[in-house]
Amino acid sequence: MAVTDHVNLEQFMEGVKKRNPGQPEFVQAVHEVAQDIFEFMEDKVEYHEAQILRRIAEPDRIVSFRVCWEDDNHNIRVQRGWRVQNNNAIGPYKGGIRFHPSVTESVLKFLAFEQTFKNSLTGLPMGGGKGGANFNPKGKSDAEVMRFCQSFMTELYRHIGPDTDVPAGDIGVGGREIGYMFGQYKRITNRWEGVLTGKGQEYGGSQMRPEATGYGAVYFLQNMLKHQGKDVEGHTAVISGSGNVATHAAEKITQLGGKVLTLSDSGGFIHDPDGIDQEKIDWVKHLKTVKRGRISEYVDEFKSATFHEGRPWNIAADLALPCATQNELNEDEAKALVSNGCKGVSEGANMPTTLEGVKVFHDAKILYGPGKAANAGGVAVSGLEMSQNSERISWNHERLGEMLTDLMSGIHEKCTEYGEQDGGYVDYVKGANIAGFKKVADAMLAFGVV
Repeated sequence: MAVTDHVNLEQFMEGVKKRNPGQPEFVQAVHEVAQDIFEFMEDKVEYHEAQILRRIAEPDRIVSFRVCWEDDNHNIRVQRGWRVQNNNAIGPYKGGIRFHPSVTESVLKFLAFEQTFKNSLTGLPMGGGKGGANFNPKGKSDAEVMRFCQSFMTELYRHIGPDTDVPAGDIGVGGREIGYMFGQYKRITNRWEGVLTGKGQEYGGSQMRPEATGYGAVYFLQNMLKHQGKDVEGHTAVISGSGNVATHAAEKITQLGGKVLTLSDSGGFIHDPDGIDQEKIDWVKHLKTVKRGRISEYVDEFKSATFHEGRPWNIAADLALPCATQNELNEDEAKALVSNGCKGVSEGANMPTTLEGVKVFHDAKILYGPGKAANAGGVAVSGLEMSQNSERISWNHERLGEMLTDLMSGIHEKCTEYGEQDGGYVDYVKGANIAGFKKVADAMLAFGVV
């Protein structure tokens, strides 16, 4: 009898929990993938014998380090930084850096695990990684953020490189932070190379990168709707978040003829029944990126809107795009969306829906695009930025827009290939998990036991 990962899914997950105590986010991410992969692997002895799933669920390495910096009052501050390099079977590790008080090793391991399959789905040669620190950039001066970023990179630079590991931005890490980190990397190494993506266009960044994740999530939603003979035009949408992903998702929904009703931040959400049009979206972008204000200020500017505590999932709408953070949409909120007539959900954030919420969408057979497929547009354009840096070229906005549209269509096709069920329903979670896993697993088999 061939050696197997475990006799069944339950025993496999018990092993994952035992090896990763106190890491619920990582265990949740592994379970979400494993429940589909076990069925797919059932008759594939080579995957069992090579312990492929067990190996993917064990990061190649985790680097943890101290980050010391000085605030404007000359106090010495100490944070913790990490880089999780999960799997590089199909290319250099690739994944964002997150600065937020909620960052833990468990959160970064789940994100790196998810990133492995997301990057696989793009078809580009990128492995999965993620990093960050429990540093909160909110309320910090530019000088404090610069000093922290420089200290963070002083350790991180040892573990990254254009052919090793190429980080990008994530929550709390935008163009400002990428600029500070790239400057420090260049100062330490005396090398200008494509070691970070999400850079400014003045120094090797790619056009379309700011829009890519939000636009991509809407393109994926559009593909799901078209598969059923429908369209975004004429539909209402609730969106969570008000950062880069959320505002660009709102922008693309509006461009396609939809009406956006909500945006949110950690303080609550605004509901604008008149619709959040381009003028209002531009106002929110300025609020968040320049003024660094709160979404509640929207109601002072636009009298048609109201502000509410909590999350926007009880507002009736045809479409939903969770674009804020992990586990922001639970079982009860998923039920509220379904009962209010929601036809489709496309995740702009990483794992924003709990396992119980996903089951509600699955049982209701509504369109549901999981983050590893729906928000892959961001890392796809990051991969294109890596290519441009390597070749010392720059593609224009129009060309990159066409490539992003094609990439999201290709991801949708891969999901339908493995996720289409009897009766025409597509289980996009299953399709994304299997398609993403298969490419990584086959590469691992080619390398032998490493």
